[in-house]
Amino acid sequence: MADKTMTADDVAGRLRSGMTLGIGGWGSRRKPMALVRALLRSGVTDLTLVSYGGPDVGMLCAAGRVRRLVAPFATLDTVPLEPHFRAAREAGTIAMTELDEAMFMWGLHAAANRLPFMPVRAGLGSDVMRVNPGLRTVRSPYDDGEEFVAVPALRLDAALVHLNRADRLGNGQYLGPDPYFDDLFCEAADEAYLSCEQLVETAELTKEAAPQTLLVGRHSVTGVVEAPNGAHFTSCAPDHGRDETFQKLYATTPWAEFAERFLSGPDEHAYRSAVRAWHEEQR
Repeated sequence: MADKTMTADDVAGRLRSGMTLGIGGWGSRRKPMALVRALLRSGVTDLTLVSYGGPDVGMLCAAGRVRRLVAPFATLDTVPLEPHFRAAREAGTIAMTELDEAMFMWGLHAAANRLPFMPVRAGLGSDVMRVNPGLRTVRSPYDDGEEFVAVPALRLDAALVHLNRADRLGNGQYLGPDPYFDDLFCEAADEAYLSCEQLVETAELTKEAAPQTLLVGRHSVTGVVEAPNGAHFTSCAPDHGRDETFQKLYATTPWAEFAERFLSGPDEHAYRSAVRAWHEEQR
């Protein structure tokens, strides 16, 4: 079985402009931010993002890397609307496909199961159908004859996710309260890249945790990146909480100024050093 370890910049080097890219996590929780920062250091652009959006969406929109966003929301949790996403949307620099949360989830399920669509009740009678005129409905072939929304598969060229632990083969484990559908993102993608807080031996994954915490299987993972604190500034329970003071800085600072100070370095080490220096200044 292959050793799938690589660096965050290796992952970014495998991505291409024009891709449909899924990003796991939820809002400002367990986002693969080290991989997103590597993507920002690359020349990849013209992306279609598929995400339960958080700062991953905001940063890539602010940097001009996004053509279209497919999402049910874009939030920082404690800041209800992601400000850089909002600025891009108000300026008309990105297109958007907005789906109900359940429709989004079933679109991932359809892609993971290699189905063209999934029938769901969510969306019926709502403006989701009006703002997405391409959506179609289907009728049950059985006696009930019920009408459903035919949610199209959210098929991904590549996916990025972040978990608490992983082994070199690509098995990924979450230890927090919620899986955030990261397994669906990986299974819906042609290539999936998993970053983790800690890389461990396979036997260690279930030594002190239940087998059910093994969320992502190696069969769906292309590459693994060890990235301690790699979800920063989002949370990655129980390893670390959200860096609320830094998130507030991100939300209230003009993008060019934020990017120059924290994202202009050559690698993730430069980012961490800049963040540490900023926290020292606040003391």
